[in-house]
Amino acid sequence: MVIKRDRYLKQIVAKEKDGMIKIVTGIRRCGKSYLLNVLFRQHLLEEGVEEHDIIMLALDEDVNMRYRNPLELGKHIRELCADRSRYFYVLLDEIQKVDSIQNPYLPDNPKERIGFVDVLLGLKNIPNVDLYVTGSNSKMLSKDILTEFKDRGEEIRVNPLTFDEFMSAYQGDSRMAWTEFMMYGGMPFVLSKKDHADKAAYLTGLFERTYISDVIERNNLKGNKDILEDLLNILASSVGSLTNTTKLENTFSSERGVRISHNTISAYIDTFIDAFIIKKVARYDIKGRKYIGAQQKYFYSDVGLRNARLNFRQQEENHIMENILYNELTARGFSVDVGVIETMIVNAEGKRQRSLLEVDFVCHRGHARYYIQSALTVAEESKRQQETRSLLKINDSFVKIVVVRDNIVRWYDEAGILYVGIEDFLLNYINTME
Repeated sequence: MVIKRDRYLKQIVAKEKDGMIKIVTGIRRCGKSYLLNVLFRQHLLEEGVEEHDIIMLALDEDVNMRYRNPLELGKHIRELCADRSRYFYVLLDEIQKVDSIQNPYLPDNPKERIGFVDVLLGLKNIPNVDLYVTGSNSKMLSKDILTEFKDRGEEIRVNPLTFDEFMSAYQGDSRMAWTEFMMYGGMPFVLSKKDHADKAAYLTGLFERTYISDVIERNNLKGNKDILEDLLNILASSVGSLTNTTKLENTFSSERGVRISHNTISAYIDTFIDAFIIKKVARYDIKGRKYIGAQQKYFYSDVGLRNARLNFRQQEENHIMENILYNELTARGFSVDVGVIETMIVNAEGKRQRSLLEVDFVCHRGHARYYIQSALTVAEESKRQQETRSLLKINDSFVKIVVVRDNIVRWYDEAGILYVGIEDFLLNYINTME
């Protein structure tokens, strides 16, 4: 089974031999290793690179545990690349597995430590080496680490499969593809599972054995597993809805009888973001051209993982569709905000009052901007007016789109708003936004 990851492969190929460390990041099991060790390796072979000039090392495998010592790793790669008459492509998988150790040459200075950054910077300076690494958490891309890299590393962020990538390898009934994608999402290995029980068990297991364990271990949160799981469930139930940490604090108090401060909740959410499990979306005042910090939305990086958190019980198609759209847009390289339009309305008493209308997504990339609404249907005129009310309040000339669940022929209304079906948008139209 071949899964197309063309947008990421193109990014990597464009950076070949540029003198930088190529760092491929993303949530665990999203296909980083496949991208680097299968697709990119195949590209190199097709370019004429000899197989023995491609060095691959999986640092999460027990046979390579020795090389989690940074000094051992650096020594090993240098030995393999000693022949300066050849050019080597070095592919290091799961680089965050490399530990930080005391510098043996300065034993009296406990602050003097050596880690994977030191190794990568050293290997980067070997003239006959082009260096590529994968990592599964943003710890390796924190501000401190980026400072240490001193602009000598560059990131390629990989996401779970988007719908077009999912379709490139889907072998079932095409009429069921969207339904399955909404249910099980785009973690690549799900495509190899045969039925609901296997797919559900795999996704649930990822949380139990991988993601939650990683978050607890990485952030030293032993004893907080139940709270972390509850928080993940609450966020899963409210994807696409505005919330904030104070509201979440009240939810824990009223529904679970647990007292936990909004500051602690914020810190826990940051650990989920660092592990690429969820993403936070800010609100943007379109007319005022400023961010509004009171409330945000949270989306799961994969809807299958979101559904697994809730045992596949809460299948609100409108929220899941919105989550899929957000993931698609960010995978395409857009900066995405939740839009807010301030307007004045006349209330039931005949008085004018301030009202905030929402635009689901305000998408920026370069000089381009798109306003996108997600709606199950606009078949009824009242529903269409409801979905377009905020768009009609925007006075600029950027493209305005309503994406609907129905399979429809694309059309424009009298205000120039485009209406397009979700599958058409994901498989066809979004390519014109590149």
